[in-house]
Amino acid sequence: MAAIEQLASLLREQGGLLGAATAEPVGGSDDPQLGARAAAHAPPATASQYALLVEAIREGYLQHYGQGRVVQTDDDDLALLAGDALYALGLDRLAELGDLHAVAELADVISLCAQLQAEKRQERCEQLWEAAAFALTRAPDPAHAALKASLRAGASGQGA
Repeated sequence: MAAIEQLASLLREQGGLLGAATAEPVGGSDDPQLGARAAAHAPPATASQYALLVEAIREGYLQHYGQGRVVQTDDDDLALLAGDALYALGLDRLAELGDLHAVAELADVISLCAQLQAEKRQERCEQLWEAAAFALTRAPDPAHAALKASLRAGASGQGA
């Protein structure tokens, strides 16, 4: 079962408003499946956990700034709360793995994308998500760190 389908199943099992708003995952061929990319280089024993937590955090981001793939609602307040709950779900699972590098990486993605959205540079978020999925289960990369630094500096006109 793909991580995005596991996420939908987990949310339905939890019930409540979030479970009721959970639909069959959408996305098709244009969905980058970032969880699978992150899991590809994770230790085999935790690969499926990485895939699920990345998809949960990605879904949280989409609930805040776009159209979700799993949670489908026209209620803006519920979408915002769903986004927060999905961020928390993914980050909690990541903290259980004890992977501080990955916690920092995904925290960077969340905060940088919030900054980019506020600065009307949201088109850069997809590049950042792709890079983060690649970097998540690998050693820190200077080029990736430089990308994040240039995106952070963008607010002051110093970067990309």
